[in-house]
Amino acid sequence: MQRLYDFIRRHPTWVDGFWAVVLFGISVLSGTTMEESRGTDLPALTVPVMLLLSLVVTLRRRMPERMLLLALAVGLGQLIADVATLPADFALLVIVYTVAAVGARWASRAALTAGLCAAPLAQLRWPTEEASTAQNLAIMVLQTVPFALAWVLGDSIRTRRAYFAQLEERAARLEKEREAQAKVAVAAERARIARELHDVVAHNVSVMVVQADGAAYVLDAAPDQAKKALETISSTGRQALAEMRRLLGVLRTGEHQEAGEYVPQPDVQQIEDLVEQCRGSGLPVDFRVEGTPRPLPSGVELTAYRIVQEALTNTRKHGGPDAGASVRLVYFDDGLGLLVEDDGKGAPHELYEEGGFDGQGHGLIGMRERVGMVGGTLDAGPRQGGGFRISVLLPLKPAH
Repeated sequence: MQRLYDFIRRHPTWVDGFWAVVLFGISVLSGTTMEESRGTDLPALTVPVMLLLSLVVTLRRRMPERMLLLALAVGLGQLIADVATLPADFALLVIVYTVAAVGARWASRAALTAGLCAAPLAQLRWPTEEASTAQNLAIMVLQTVPFALAWVLGDSIRTRRAYFAQLEERAARLEKEREAQAKVAVAAERARIARELHDVVAHNVSVMVVQADGAAYVLDAAPDQAKKALETISSTGRQALAEMRRLLGVLRTGEHQEAGEYVPQPDVQQIEDLVEQCRGSGLPVDFRVEGTPRPLPSGVELTAYRIVQEALTNTRKHGGPDAGASVRLVYFDDGLGLLVEDDGKGAPHELYEEGGFDGQGHGLIGMRERVGMVGGTLDAGPRQGGGFRISVLLPLKPAH
């Protein structure tokens, strides 16, 4: 049955041709019966009318408008040549339905008009014998109803197909929009990873450089200090490699990995370790926590950690040999406050705005982007008396 159904869908003209042959056969049998009952021959145009109406059924789906015009011409020919109604006239119902379903709009309107006029004209041309005027009028109305129903059915099919086509188009459009949103999300994720890589490399490499310089300076005079510096370089390098491996792993797969597959994202609790690392590299840092520590959203914790990391890295790189820094972490009821200051000579503020001294947009621009992603505010600029000051407020609920 499935193969038969597939064949019917693939070869509609063959199917219509089959029904046209059946209709022609029925019409021939009916005409023969009429000849025998009346004892007279049918008009000479009867067989050509049957053939043309059968052709209308055969080609109705391939050329509906042309077949409608052919059916109208045959109908008018029947009226003129006095070829009474035949079973083949059922083709008029079929073409009215077909044109209403798949034909042009003008053809659909023409089919409706012709269908409503066909039965009255036929009844007037060949009225029922021994029937009163009222009875002929009732027959006329009853014969008109099928044409109206055929047109209504075809038009409803057209409307339904248009509705489904609209749904398919909408689904395709939504799919394209989802793909575009996915591409935007990928681009945003890659930008985030670029910021992460900048923070990791800038901080850890600067620590390693400072420790290496210190180790080279005291290698002969204080071997123990040189050994400690080399151990710091080793641990810092391993930490940097671990974080870079996590980030580059995401880039290689192009997908978000499960949290347990790579090193967890830094959080507020690790800021103290970051401060100790800076102290070990020779940068005095005063670290204080005010308020009651509590769990925070992961985005807020990562933002706070990266801002402190970036600020201390810039202090170490541009603050000078005698620079010191202070970090204040304040827990409010509705947010997290962060204040990072240094008393070094610093660098021109324009360098911060241009992208964190590397021209790649990862200085204050990157900080503002991070803060903006969690709905926070950032205030940064030169500090009175020298140095630089960064003040951040991170809300616990995203800004609407």
